[in-house]
Amino acid sequence: MTQPILLRVSNFKAYVWDVDDINILRSHHHICGILTGTLPHLSSQNIFLGLPLQLMPEEAVLLVENGIAVLVDDPSAHYAPSPSTLRLWKEARLNDARQQIALTEEKGSIEASNPDRAMSENAKRKRKEREERRARVKTNTAPSVAVENSPSPHPTSKNLSQAAIGESLDSTLVMPSGSYTVNIPASSSKLEWYAPHSNVSLTIAREAGIWLYPSTLQERARCGVFRDLWEKGYYMGGGIKFGGEYLVYPGDPLRYHSHFVASVIEAPDAALRPMEIVAHGRLGTGTKKAHLLCEWNDETQVVSYLSVEWAGFG
Repeated sequence: MTQPILLRVSNFKAYVWDVDDINILRSHHHICGILTGTLPHLSSQNIFLGLPLQLMPEEAVLLVENGIAVLVDDPSAHYAPSPSTLRLWKEARLNDARQQIALTEEKGSIEASNPDRAMSENAKRKRKEREERRARVKTNTAPSVAVENSPSPHPTSKNLSQAAIGESLDSTLVMPSGSYTVNIPASSSKLEWYAPHSNVSLTIAREAGIWLYPSTLQERARCGVFRDLWEKGYYMGGGIKFGGEYLVYPGDPLRYHSHFVASVIEAPDAALRPMEIVAHGRLGTGTKKAHLLCEWNDETQVVSYLSVEWAGFG
């Protein structure tokens, strides 16, 4: 039996941080969500986004009700690591940095030993500058190494208190001075001090105070319409740009254009002005879509559909 997907909840919003889980949601359960992650100093942030994947509330409700995912209170799942655990984590980072520096130096020595490799004057100048910088760094760090090897002063009460909690052990873990990349995992699942508590139902999550959706008739109607369209095999995305709740796709949005813009009507007796119908019809036709009016009956749990398209007369 496969493990349920963890939906990490923060501020009443559900996020997915694991790439494999995102792939499963999209390929097996046609749940797309929206990528919201950004990176510093990366241009075009509104075009190329990354982890985490934020789910619509209707998507999260459907996944939990079907047993595909569970809700996790992410802020409270992180505990303070013990000194020994933190030391092991820092040692792993140090070993990774040393391996990167060793590979870089090995590559540089191979390139330097190849006399047939043609280098431009600009490349030679940059290499010379790098070597000079490395020499200066080694010269500047030499005194600090001597100080580290010198006998330590007599311990004070402050030093003894630090040793009691293991902080003095961290002084021996000095990161190297070469160039390396710090790898930061997107998900916290592999961290030893991450212990999530799974809320397997919406009722349990609501009692825990981490999830409230759906709590009104309109929200129940949105969940009912979303589930009905999902069970018919459609993919759904946000439809606010086209005047509706959802964009309805016949397949993966990366391969297909949406066929419908869906608007949710929360009850059979809900008011709907003629001007709204005209606006939906004209807007849908202008964007080459049909507008889908989805009426939810909270008593019978049934959805009725009516599509609107603009047509010429005469």
